[in-house]
Amino acid sequence: MTDKKSGPIRRLFSTLSRIYRGFRSIILNLLFIVIVAVLAVSIFSGDDKVEVPPTAALILNLTGDLVEEKRWADPIATAINESLGGQEESPEVLVSDVVNVVKKATKDNRIQAMVLDLSMLGGGSLDKMKLIGSAIEDFKAAGKKVFAFGGYYGQGQYFLASYADEIHLSPMGAVILEGYGSYPMYYKNALEKLKINTHVFRVGTYKSAVEPFLRSDMSDAAKEANIAWLNELWNNYKSQVAARRGFDVTNFDETYAALLEKLQAAEGDLSKYALNAGLVDHINTKEAFRRNLVAIVGENDEHTYNHVTFDDYADLVIPAQQFDNPLTDKVGVVVARGVIVDGQAKAGSIGGDSTAALLRQARHDDKIKAVVLRIDSPGGSAYASEVIAQEIRLLREAGKPVIASMGSVAASGGYWIAAPTNEIWAAPTTITGSIGIFGLLHTAENVLPTLGLNVDGVGTTELAGMSGGLPLFKGLDDKAKDLFQLLIERGYTEFLTMVGENRNMSVTDVDKVAQGRVWTGSKALELGLVDKLGTFDDAVKAAAEKAGLSQYDVKVVKQSLTPSEQMIKELLGEAKAQGWLPQTHVSPEQKLLGKFTQQLKQDFVLLNQFNDPNGVYSYCVGCSIN
Repeated sequence: MTDKKSGPIRRLFSTLSRIYRGFRSIILNLLFIVIVAVLAVSIFSGDDKVEVPPTAALILNLTGDLVEEKRWADPIATAINESLGGQEESPEVLVSDVVNVVKKATKDNRIQAMVLDLSMLGGGSLDKMKLIGSAIEDFKAAGKKVFAFGGYYGQGQYFLASYADEIHLSPMGAVILEGYGSYPMYYKNALEKLKINTHVFRVGTYKSAVEPFLRSDMSDAAKEANIAWLNELWNNYKSQVAARRGFDVTNFDETYAALLEKLQAAEGDLSKYALNAGLVDHINTKEAFRRNLVAIVGENDEHTYNHVTFDDYADLVIPAQQFDNPLTDKVGVVVARGVIVDGQAKAGSIGGDSTAALLRQARHDDKIKAVVLRIDSPGGSAYASEVIAQEIRLLREAGKPVIASMGSVAASGGYWIAAPTNEIWAAPTTITGSIGIFGLLHTAENVLPTLGLNVDGVGTTELAGMSGGLPLFKGLDDKAKDLFQLLIERGYTEFLTMVGENRNMSVTDVDKVAQGRVWTGSKALELGLVDKLGTFDDAVKAAAEKAGLSQYDVKVVKQSLTPSEQMIKELLGEAKAQGWLPQTHVSPEQKLLGKFTQQLKQDFVLLNQFNDPNGVYSYCVGCSIN
């Protein structure tokens, strides 16, 4: 009997399959070895905690975006990505961690100074940076000096640097303050070339969330609304920085002509320009800056000033596990950060069911007497927003006051979940409002013939196939469009009514400040959309007062990791800390490509998150800042 040889295609795929299985086995074995090694180190190693010198500087070297809540990331997937030479995508830093570290350092006699190293700091809204800045002010009030050093200060980095006693700049460095802008990407022409039809149903003159799919440019109404709140934010930025730096707000260069004139006076030297403009205090090399700090806190064995980094000091002063005192009353905190989606969602997004579950947990916790809902969201699913709003009403019915504390943005659905609370607090720079809803549907009936495809059949009614996605292939009937528009108009009326009932306003009055228009926190206070301006801490105190609490602890109510998830997170976190996972750096080419693709990715990830069962959304696209 003769054996038949496999064909070349079959042998190729068989070889590829063996390679894949072998590669997967190697990766899993490597991960197993890492886990075993970490366990061994944890069991047998001695105390390897970082020691703070008797006199030292705290280096506040923050890496990533400032956030209220870190998004959830699969620990195994993250470890595999790093093992293969990948990098963490958009690293994040908890604002609460930074504030706690600075507060601890303020009371630590070993910490004599602080160095702001902001070179790796990513995005951060003004309200978040102001919280950190307030802690830095307390540090300075304790008689301790704060220094900032950098080769380049972007706008956000400079805002935080302006809290320093002295700002030092590298001789080849620069300070770039360009103002705020909102520049979405528009897809109308691309969709037309792809023969994809866009169907939009909306209410609100200023509800511009769907404009990128309907236009190739920003409408006049959107420009009018956006420039108003952008100017407010920019003026707030300028006034705060100018007050701390001791110069006039007119010192900011807002035209090419003004910038060119000052640069010509500095002979094109950007660092000299920054010094002449009073943006920085000293132009220093790294070595000169080190010597300055050595004179203050002393020198270590590595010939630099005594110091402890942010991560190391955080490990020392922030407990890995938070334990609640079972005897004290609590103000519960529920963080609602990200896009609002239907159902369950991990940290970094707001799931209607999962966030409602956290509020329900607070309702049934006898030690929690009041709740602060910390909102940092541009909205999303209208259905999910109402699921959360219903749970807030139940909390109030249970006799537990609920305070909404708005972060950088609490617009559209973010405002929806704030409205039913007892009181709304916002920062002056919070972006809020955008009260309006829309429906969005793309259909490909013109694409199929080009591909030689067709969808056909029969149904017992005109509605048959609608929930199964038939409109995607056959398009929308005019009567169906009328139906969807009616539902959107009804949803808008419900939104106005809900806001009016909770804000003691008539539907007509709400409509005047609604229509999808975006407001800053300061303007929203004037319009009656928020009650008070203040920080997160102010909102916590207000919640405690409403509950009649004089002594209380703050308890963050959050989703718990499973025991296995917690173990893997701790093990792989230890492996990274020990330097066992590869450390990678981003090339300039990768950065450029990342900026080019970031907007596309954000928009289409957002579309993928739109999962409202009724296809109705309250979301603010224009609330993002470039």
